[in-house]
Amino acid sequence: MHRIKPGACLCGAVQFEIEGDFDAFYLCHCQRCQKDTGSAHAANLFSTTATLRWLSGQEKVNTFTLPSTRHQKSFCTVCGAALPTLQSQGNLLVVPAGSLNQAVDIPPTAHLFTSSKAHWDHDLQEIPMYSKLPE
Repeated sequence: MHRIKPGACLCGAVQFEIEGDFDAFYLCHCQRCQKDTGSAHAANLFSTTATLRWLSGQEKVNTFTLPSTRHQKSFCTVCGAALPTLQSQGNLLVVPAGSLNQAVDIPPTAHLFTSSKAHWDHDLQEIPMYSKLPE
């Protein structure tokens, strides 16, 4: 029996649930994912068997496909938060890990495209860490 994993965008306009298991959890450092996230890497869960069900706000979901590529990103048109994408070239469901409302139940599988890592993305465990915004 598969557990149902609820998720939502940042503003809550879009609500969804994923039923099924994830095959992999990749941290992708390619330049496209850096642009998508505005950060060092994307953190996406992948499944060929899980199902996506939109609970509310599906009309607020937009999917962008980079021309002449398989690179896709779905997002909320209200707040811009990343949302799950069912890849148009098959049955691959890609779910941004941060879009889930609960802890991800598998550890990251691998870092991808590390040759494209941001130049500042190294030794991050060495810099100060704060549990909230520093004063």
